[in-house]
Formats: sequence, C-alpha cells, structure tokens
Amino acid sequence: MIRLNAEWTDLMKSYEDDHQDPRNQACHKVGIPLIAASLPIGATVVGLPLAAAMFSTGWAFQFAGHLFEGKKPSFVGDKRMLLIGLVWWLKKTGAPIHLQGEEHGTLAAAE
Repeated sequence: MIRLNAEWTDLMKSYEDDHQDPRNQACHKVGIPLIAASLPIGATVVGLPLAAAMFSTGWAFQFAGHLFEGKKPSFVGDKRMLLIGLVWWLKKTGAPIHLQGEEHGTLAAAE
C-alpha cells in the first residue's frame, strides 16, 4: 500500500479537484500511462522513435482533457503535480493508495 503524508494528501486532493470532468479523467487515463511508459522505452536508441510518439500523444491527451475541464494543468503551479498525476492514475487503476486522514483509502506516499 502507498501511504501519502499530509502534504502529499493535500496535493492529491488539489489534483482531484482540478480533474472533475469525466472527459478530462478519460483523457488522463490514456495520457498518463503513455507518458510514463515512454520514458523507459526512450532510454534505448531503438525505442526512441516509439517513445517520442507515445510521449507526444500522451501530452496531447492531457491538454485535450484540460480543454474539457476548462482549467490549466495542475503542474503549471506546482511541478510535484507531475508525480501526483501518476499516483492519481495508479489510484484510478485500483492500486492501494491511502490518503492521510482516510480510514479506508487507496492512495498514499511514504511519510
């Protein structure tokens, strides 16, 4: 289980507040894993073209989602939101994430 401390719980709650529109959430459910998967793939010369396409497509989904939401991306104000986005995606896919102050949560980062 991943346990978020108070600071990272607040970041997660802020991220969740900024991502209420179901269309934005759907775009992020596609975009975040594309971006995350592009990083290790891009670490190889052979995978670089594929990684570039995955990375670009992932970000296109992210920005399209924010057009639906009508809000700027959360990371514009706080770069830690780039990591929180990945944790949000993990939570959405069923990873055991626990927010501080929740009895039965599914998200958390080490304290």
